Amino acid sequence: MDNQKVVLRFLDGKIVKGYIGDFSPADNYITVVDERLNEQDVQLNELKAIFYVKSFEGNKHYSDKKSFTKTSQKSKKILVRFKDGERLIGYLEGDVPWQRGFFLESKKGGFFIIPSDDQTNNIKAFVISTSVTNVTCF
Repeated sequence: MDNQKVVLRFLDGKIVKGYIGDFSPADNYITVVDERLNEQDVQLNELKAIFYVKSFEGNKHYSDKKSFTKTSQKSKKILVRFKDGERLIGYLEGDVPWQRGFFLESKKGGFFIIPSDDQTNNIKAFVISTSVTNVTCF
């Protein structure tokens, strides 16, 4: 598989832009090649999320729509609230990754979300469960 363009957002606020190959949520780390072509292994527990992006630049003047704009999406609609206050609204990719009664207890360590806004720079994101305060399902 070709390398995918990503922005790694760390719990401490650090950001790394680069490329990753195949990624399994069961892994404890990912290998990223940054913009300067330096390869590094990053532990998943250091991350807030992995954002798969269209471009590294994005559009600083664009504000993501915080509503569900797609009507054909069959996935579960969710709102993710991160511990740092950021919110992400979108569609859960795959099965519900947490068990009822054990909020956000996940065997995989996280889950994929597809943003509801088609115009955003994000294609999808892998959210690390420990970086989230709660998830609301609609």
